[in-house]
Amino acid sequence: MTNIYPRIFLNKNEEKEIQQGFPWVFDNEISHIKHRKDEKSEWKNEALSECTVTDGEPVEVYTKAGGFLGTGIINKKSKITIRIISEQHADQIYSDIGTFWEKRVSYAVSLRQMYFSETDSYRLIFGEADLIPGLICERFCDENRKVYLVIQFLSLSCDVFKKEIISALVKLCKPDFIYERSEGTAREKEGLPDISEIIYTSEKSNVQAAKDGKIIIIENGIKLCVDIINGQKTGYFLDQKFNRISAASFCKNKRVLDTFTHTGAFGLNAVKAGAKEVISVDISPEAVEMVNKNIKLNGAEKKMTAVCADVFDLLKKYEASGEKFDVIILDPPAFTKSAKMIEKAYGGYKEINLRAMRLLNEGGILVTCSCSYFMESGMFCDIIMHAAMDSHKRIQILEKRGAAPDHPVLSGYPKSEYLKCVVCRVI
Repeated sequence: MTNIYPRIFLNKNEEKEIQQGFPWVFDNEISHIKHRKDEKSEWKNEALSECTVTDGEPVEVYTKAGGFLGTGIINKKSKITIRIISEQHADQIYSDIGTFWEKRVSYAVSLRQMYFSETDSYRLIFGEADLIPGLICERFCDENRKVYLVIQFLSLSCDVFKKEIISALVKLCKPDFIYERSEGTAREKEGLPDISEIIYTSEKSNVQAAKDGKIIIIENGIKLCVDIINGQKTGYFLDQKFNRISAASFCKNKRVLDTFTHTGAFGLNAVKAGAKEVISVDISPEAVEMVNKNIKLNGAEKKMTAVCADVFDLLKKYEASGEKFDVIILDPPAFTKSAKMIEKAYGGYKEINLRAMRLLNEGGILVTCSCSYFMESGMFCDIIMHAAMDSHKRIQILEKRGAAPDHPVLSGYPKSEYLKCVVCRVI
């Protein structure tokens, strides 16, 4: 096959990160584009602003000097103009595009099979970290062993291969349902519309059963009702599975405050581990309703209470009234999704950690998390240190943890290492 794919040439010295494994090319890194209509035409140079290549087309990426770097998908609407999908030439990929994507999905599936059983729920595909840029796929197994895949095509680079990717998922995972929740700011930045719908139902499954979206999964021996249709993102945060077990190990016979609780999972793990009292807090009435349902599912009514409140306000209130806890869990949403907001986020993280430390009994345990990539580990530990200074406490860091192994970290792509979970003793 003769190569007529457009060629993207980078500015001088812009190739280093890509050679290390970083899969994005930003608009300001592109020098020019060489393009031709067919194999008989002459190559023409174009600036990105004048580029006639259609969004969603495959392009080959080269260094300024002409060294081949990889094949990607172009999207001129996005600041991330090219997402690299392979280190192979485009001809090699497109000679059998279905097999190419089946292999990629197979790599992701085989990794999870090392850590999880057929009845577990886990992240099946983690975007760039699984070499499928922009794709998120969660695998939920309910208490009746029905398998639900919740999938997000968050970039054009995977959206154009939706047919091939879905076919591979059906073949390799044999799901009962696939629900697409491709929505939010990531799609908007890619110039793509929001999509939320059932896109696959197996012949043996009743499509009506999936329309409600509320399913019961079992994680760490705990029943959890999650909403895969209307819940936040894909309905549940699977990345904290093993951190919940770690936090629970400190909770026997303890009074526990579980904040930003979402589904109550941290709190229910604490109850299972023998906590004498758990208060789980979320600002969302819908989340608190789900927490109450999960409390009943696990028969935890006598030990666990759900509270609908702003965590910042509640921590202040508890401090003023002299409340004390033995264990406090802080698992907030990302306070920053950009480098520009890092200073404001620093203040937010510091405040909740400071107030939590003041509420802990001497020798109490603080489990504190950040899910923002921009809040890197060193900075997060610096926040904890300064929060301790300002609250006149000393801390011992017992554990530094990250996401579960279904969220692998891709070498050369630091954004895949986003979750920080630090376990401290406050004295």
